[in-house]
Amino acid sequence: MPDADLVRQARSGDAAAQSALVRRHADAAYRVAVSLTRDPDTAQDVVQDAFVKAFGALDGFRGDASFKTWLLTITANEARGVFRKSKRRKETALDDAGPVVSPEPDPAERAVTALEAERARAKLEELPEKQRLSVTLRIDEGLSFREIGSVIGSSEGAARVNYFHGIRRLRELME
Repeated sequence: MPDADLVRQARSGDAAAQSALVRRHADAAYRVAVSLTRDPDTAQDVVQDAFVKAFGALDGFRGDASFKTWLLTITANEARGVFRKSKRRKETALDDAGPVVSPEPDPAERAVTALEAERARAKLEELPEKQRLSVTLRIDEGLSFREIGSVIGSSEGAARVNYFHGIRRLRELME
């Protein structure tokens, strides 16, 4: 069922529709929250708060962007709010996110690929926030640059620039 239909049902108080939206988008929201907070426990709290806020404001959702983009924007704002409240950043590697699994059948190649992915995720932490988030949203979530711009609070062009600078810097760090 498309998100638009689930949103209509959720607006009328359908708990099953809300649960379906949570199941569909919780992982993406969590990846955004971890990317910004760098703490798995805080990220879980951020995601929960983001869903509560989203469902509370569902009547105000106009549908200009997809529900996913709208939710990820709320998630990013909630994660940034954690920093404003605490006035400090907690540094934690994304090791808890686990290795990226390659579809290649050869175990040796999979091991090398997993190590490189872990290394890339570690280097991703060295990027500035907007570059890191742009790369994560583009690669992990497959969002368009317009959607990424909406999530990070910038224009489509700025999202594109952040992504390309992030990829360039990531390549430099990997060399």
